[in-house]
Amino acid sequence: QVQLVESGGGLVQPGGSLRLSCAASGGIFSINAMGWYRQAPGKQRELVAAITSGGSTNYADSVKGRFIISRDNAKNTVYLQMNSLKPEDTAVYYCNVMGAAGPVASWGQGTQVTVSS
Repeated sequence: QVQLVESGGGLVQPGGSLRLSCAASGGIFSINAMGWYRQAPGKQRELVAAITSGGSTNYADSVKGRFIISRDNAKNTVYLQMNSLKPEDTAVYYCNVMGAAGPVASWGQGTQVTVSS
């Protein structure tokens, strides 16, 4: 059973940066694609960035050019560097293991990101 623990969220002003971390345990991390998702109040959870086991990345149009996903297989950790943050990036951010049909692990507690002046 994979367990996921997200951290690194907080309150930041528009234009600021944050780096989120997701520590995974209980599975073979290095062979799985991983994704960062977010859920804003009143909205559905959405995928914002993904990274394959080989390091190929994909981004939602709304974050392309501002967010960078990366992974450290030795530490079983995936990161999300978020730059030029906007108020609309405010959400709870989650990571998950990505299967062919979507996320496959139980959701962690997430980490709150609030972008506000």
